[in-house]
Amino acid sequence: MADLSFAVTFDYRCPFARNAHEHVVAALQDGADWDVQFLPFSLSQTKVPDGDVDVWDEPTKDSGIIALQAGVALRELQPDRFLDAHLALFSLRHDRGGDLRSEDEVRDALSGVGIDPGPVFVEISSGAPLETIRKEHEAAVTNHRVFGVPTFIAGDEAVFVRVMSRSGDDPAESRRTVERVVGDLLVGWTDLNEFKRTTIAR
Repeated sequence: MADLSFAVTFDYRCPFARNAHEHVVAALQDGADWDVQFLPFSLSQTKVPDGDVDVWDEPTKDSGIIALQAGVALRELQPDRFLDAHLALFSLRHDRGGDLRSEDEVRDALSGVGIDPGPVFVEISSGAPLETIRKEHEAAVTNHRVFGVPTFIAGDEAVFVRVMSRSGDDPAESRRTVERVVGDLLVGWTDLNEFKRTTIAR
């Protein structure tokens, strides 16, 4: 499926987002000819009661917002380095048990993949990444009723997915995983509304 075009939401705190995004990145780095938009989504904002202060207006309410802003800044400033940064920020939380609220740890994660964090944090200080997160989060909620990560979006179709496995040494398997989700189910079989296993054997 060389012509897949889709968006996928992320919040670096979610292990299932980590799994899905690792598969997407592995396939892209292996040459998958897909048009992919990576959409930031704040899980903390989904828990804000109606009438309360949004995380955009009180960012300290969101424990993942510094990393999320760093990811968005890299997506905009250095798109050729975004995939490396994206994996590094997921790894910071899920492989290293790091603190996504720590500017120092986020800087170290970026430096670890050869990215100068200086311009990233200059961009964060401008407020532009936070505003981008707000706009893209709110658009996902308004247009597609997105409630979590990872949600895959293609055209008018959107689906929240939990893939159990991480990507491994076979990028072809990662490609097949994403093609099953997006090509076969999301756009290929729109009659399927819900499919949830009652138990997980692992």
